[in-house]
Amino acid sequence: MSIEVRNLTHVYSEGMPHESLALDDISFRVEDGEFVGIIGHTGSGKSTLLQHLNGLLKPKSGSIIIDGTDITSPGVSMREIRCKVGLVFQYPEYQLFEETVAKDVAFGPSNLGLSQEEIDARVEEAIRLVGLDYERLKDVSPFELSGGQKRRVAIAGVIAMKPQALILDEPTAGLNPKAHADILDMVNTIHRTESNIILFVSHNMNDIARMSDRILVMDHGRLAMNGTPEEVFTREEELKQMGLALPDAMELTMRLRRKGMNIEQNCLEISALADAIAQLRG
Repeated sequence: MSIEVRNLTHVYSEGMPHESLALDDISFRVEDGEFVGIIGHTGSGKSTLLQHLNGLLKPKSGSIIIDGTDITSPGVSMREIRCKVGLVFQYPEYQLFEETVAKDVAFGPSNLGLSQEEIDARVEEAIRLVGLDYERLKDVSPFELSGGQKRRVAIAGVIAMKPQALILDEPTAGLNPKAHADILDMVNTIHRTESNIILFVSHNMNDIARMSDRILVMDHGRLAMNGTPEEVFTREEELKQMGLALPDAMELTMRLRRKGMNIEQNCLEISALADAIAQLRG
């Protein structure tokens, strides 16, 4: 499974007075099993890009090849593509609607023509995979859960479809610190267990630096950078011109260097910076 985006361009309100170029000739490739972080200032085109990847939007030009199929071609079964590419919107808990947790998670698999036995097995597996107690919560109304638990249930509904690629748009937005950490642990567990592609959008640079194999940086509809966390976060001035911050550890590393401290390592986590400082002190 791979995702390849070639020269993707999208225009909102084309031909109208408020026409705007949302995506401008975007090209990149994601390989099987990669964890790719996507960052960019509000309005940079991140969400527009994500909605193209499972066919919710059609481009003005360009192509998107998923598992060898160009999903922009006429006649492609988008139902099949959406089984392969699961998209979790920001605040997915607002889309919960069933009377029990199990029924809500079962909604997607129930539309795949599966046996009831397979549906039940997928529901239990997905609920456990997102870190919830299946036996305790399966018959509980999702509306009685905490915010973090509701979000897990919503994500479980996508996981139960067994997508080969999972797209998460700001999955920790609005959560308290504990729920934030729990969701990140859950995402790591899903990635480790399913060995799937994950595309992860976040404004939290610490999370992006720690979790991503590679980072895509969006700016005014363009793909401004495509590289490893170290490659991206060493381009401090360019990122700040786009209104983006560095991870805390990298920001502190840069400040210490400017004050004359000879830290050679590009530290993306505080523990790495602490080790680098300890080495300097001997």
